[in-house]
Amino acid sequence: MLERSDEAEPAPSLRPHDPGLLDLARRHADAWLAALPERPIPPRATIDEMLDALGRDLPERGEPADAVIERLTERIEPGLMAMGSPRFYGWVIGGTQPVALAADWLVSTWDQNTVLRSVTPGVIAAEEIAGDWVLDLLGLPAGSSVGFTTGATTAQTASLAAAREEVLRRAGWDSARQGLAGGPRVRFIVGEERHGTVDLAGRYLGLGEPTIVPSDDQGRIRVDALRAELAAGEGPAIVLLQAGNIHSGAFDDLGSATQVAHESGAWVHVDGAFGLWAAASPRLRHLATGLEQADSWSTDAHKTLSVPYDCGIAIVRDVNAVAGALSMHASYLQADGVVADPHDKVLELSRRARGVPTWAVLRHLGRQGVADLIERLADAARLIAEGVGALPGVEVLNDVVFTQVCLALEDDAATEALSARLWADGEVLAMTSRWHDRAVVRFSVSNWGTDAAQARRTVAAVDRALAAVRAGGA
Repeated sequence: MLERSDEAEPAPSLRPHDPGLLDLARRHADAWLAALPERPIPPRATIDEMLDALGRDLPERGEPADAVIERLTERIEPGLMAMGSPRFYGWVIGGTQPVALAADWLVSTWDQNTVLRSVTPGVIAAEEIAGDWVLDLLGLPAGSSVGFTTGATTAQTASLAAAREEVLRRAGWDSARQGLAGGPRVRFIVGEERHGTVDLAGRYLGLGEPTIVPSDDQGRIRVDALRAELAAGEGPAIVLLQAGNIHSGAFDDLGSATQVAHESGAWVHVDGAFGLWAAASPRLRHLATGLEQADSWSTDAHKTLSVPYDCGIAIVRDVNAVAGALSMHASYLQADGVVADPHDKVLELSRRARGVPTWAVLRHLGRQGVADLIERLADAARLIAEGVGALPGVEVLNDVVFTQVCLALEDDAATEALSARLWADGEVLAMTSRWHDRAVVRFSVSNWGTDAAQARRTVAAVDRALAAVRAGGA
């Protein structure tokens, strides 16, 4: 057996933990967070420039860990978008609350594979408590299955997997044993203005193209049209409703639409990636009246609740339905046997304890703090709408009921020029979209730091950008 000499360096992977390395990362993190409120929001470098800066070729010999961290932070910084800025409105992205960031660092440090209750009880206990708190805050049925996923897309997929299995079971078809071929076709019924991830989840699950029901001018599914569609067909059905339209922020009439769907024996899923949290506010929960009547729900903690990416939440009333669709068995996995394990609730088997930062935020804010957060975002959206709506030539197109604001100028070219000007200035970022066959600049107010002062600053930035566009400076 060969012995290593005293002078030989251990392999990098065998070196003991160096506390200075985490200190180095913390100093860089502190610098980033300190600069974030005033940093220009768009990235300053292209993807090709980033590839060159980081080095495309794998080196023959490695470099010291501290040099790797220095290289990473120095070279990658120009390619970062300031998504945590309180004036970032490009997509529904909530930034990261400090307590959630600290908890997330611990999650990575602990490095727990969050699969079995009996194996990693510490982090799973935190997740289960967080799940119970989410149900309580949103007024959803106690005892529902709550699973922490990568985001709303996989949360929808997990929930709809349970829906598919259950409606087929009711129709006398065991898809787990028989597969889908030869079984009854599941009608997948959605509103005209559903989010694109809904269609994606349907494709994952073999549901095919959804049946589209017309929506009203704010993107809410028309309950009369839903009733007619359900009456026109037969067999197992899943109806997808929406809490928070991505352009208008509008909510479907959840109570009436769910009643109509249930009268036809359909399963109802509510896509509430950001809007579901309105139910946690006494002032805004009327938007989600009837929410609790559905069969499953999906949302994101990394949006309105402001935990780090990534963290979606899949909620299913019938714990047996979701376990039947998603659970797996292996001789080396010692299941709890009484309560569903985390892997019975989501698509992933191996995963990090992404529910722990959710526990940290909820523990930090409490019930009142969560309500204050939701209401602050809605108030900021209203202030932005009122401010930009008073600018010459600006039209706010949606009823601002929650956190979304869509504006347009006299034509698509002018609207797109305004968005481009905002991007170039960097102080405020709001992205161009299309709604009702018009180009719009959409403001998604979802950062925990966006308050009345940031809303007024946003209006002033839009005013300056609009003046530049009018002057031909776009």
